[in-house]
Amino acid sequence: MIVQNTNENILNAAKIINRGGLVAFPTETVYGLGGDALDPHAVAKIFEAKKRPSFDPLITHIADLESLDRVAKIKNPRVYDIISHFWPGSLTIIVPKRDIIPDLISSGLPTMAVRMPDHATALQLIRESSGALAAPSANPFGFLSPTTAQHVEENLGNRIDLILDGGPCRIGVESTVLDLTKDIPLILRPGGLSIESLREVIEDVEVYNRTTVSPSSPGQLKMHYSPRKALYIVDSADDVSTRSGAGILLFKKGPHTDGFAAEEVLSESGDPVEAAATLFTALHRLDAAEGTNRIYVEKVPLTGLGAAVMDRIYKASKK
Repeated sequence: MIVQNTNENILNAAKIINRGGLVAFPTETVYGLGGDALDPHAVAKIFEAKKRPSFDPLITHIADLESLDRVAKIKNPRVYDIISHFWPGSLTIIVPKRDIIPDLISSGLPTMAVRMPDHATALQLIRESSGALAAPSANPFGFLSPTTAQHVEENLGNRIDLILDGGPCRIGVESTVLDLTKDIPLILRPGGLSIESLREVIEDVEVYNRTTVSPSSPGQLKMHYSPRKALYIVDSADDVSTRSGAGILLFKKGPHTDGFAAEEVLSESGDPVEAAATLFTALHRLDAAEGTNRIYVEKVPLTGLGAAVMDRIYKASKK
């Protein structure tokens, strides 16, 4: 059931979470599927609702720095310097976890993924409930992430207790994941915080390459964020010769797109930030478009949030 994010409904949602239930809620990145991060049974229900494999860790969402100390063992003061620049916001950090966090959240690893979202509804819900919510994206595992309450309803509506509607997500792609347990911080997943922005604060930072087999954070699997229809990456729409029955996702509006069964544009002006905000909504529409059996996606320049957009497109594509 979808309800508006009024104060009364947020308080009711917190009661549901405190009873071990599941609530989908908006963040600045995508909608999250929230359960009490301190309750192993609630965490297990998240995995069941999403049909998510237990080897893929979850992100814990908090609303203040006191809660970070409660759930994580922060040994390096540099961590606080980094998050002071980016929290609340779309940065998830990997740090050693405390025993209070169930092993199911971290897939048995001694580390955890944690962030402070930049959304008033999310922060109030966290504060009014347990103070720590396990909250992956509110979609079936491996499929498109939801950026509206309606996306959640269409895919998970009958598996969860409540959906808080806070309108479309402002950023539209998941958070950037940064491993701070390494000597040199390592970006495990590009996301809503650009690599360039991170490097303004952290001089030395490396980027994960996909050679690791077992994921140590959310979003590292090679197949993820996928529509139900096969998706193929092309340099441009001109590369698609057989267009009958095909949908096309353009980075920006261009000529020579006649013949496609459906068309979506990420950004009329070619803005990577706008492309990130519209990516999943555009893919949802193409996936639902009648008369299409496959989707082609134009490459997006790897600058700013373009890197996060291409990361999601690559993971959604046929290999």
